[in-house]
Parts: sequence; structure tokens; C-alpha cells
Amino acid sequence: MAEDDLLSQMLHAWRDDIESVPFPQFSELLIPRQQVRPRCTPSSSVARVTNATRRTDA
Repeated sequence: MAEDDLLSQMLHAWRDDIESVPFPQFSELLIPRQQVRPRCTPSSSVARVTNATRRTDA
């Protein structure tokens, strides 16, 4: 029974410690703007990628 009392005391001490720290309050949430990248448009200057794993035994 003494162990249960010690665990209960430790639990209460832990909760008191946790509750003693105030939770942060935010008056305004500031989220930075996301960067916008330009769209990739296919053009003739872009090299085409082909499938290099084609079967040659067919």
C-alpha cells in the first residue's frame, strides 16, 4: 500500500508541476505567405525523357 501512496504523491506532484506552467495565448496567429513557383510549361527546349527500361526481347 505504501507504494500506491508514493505513486499517487508522484502523480499529484507531476500534475501540479504541469499545471503551474501557463498555456501560451496567441492574440493573432501569423502564418507566412507561401512561395508561388511558376508553372512548368513544356517547350521545345526541354529534353524529352524516354522509358529506358523497354524490353528488347519482344
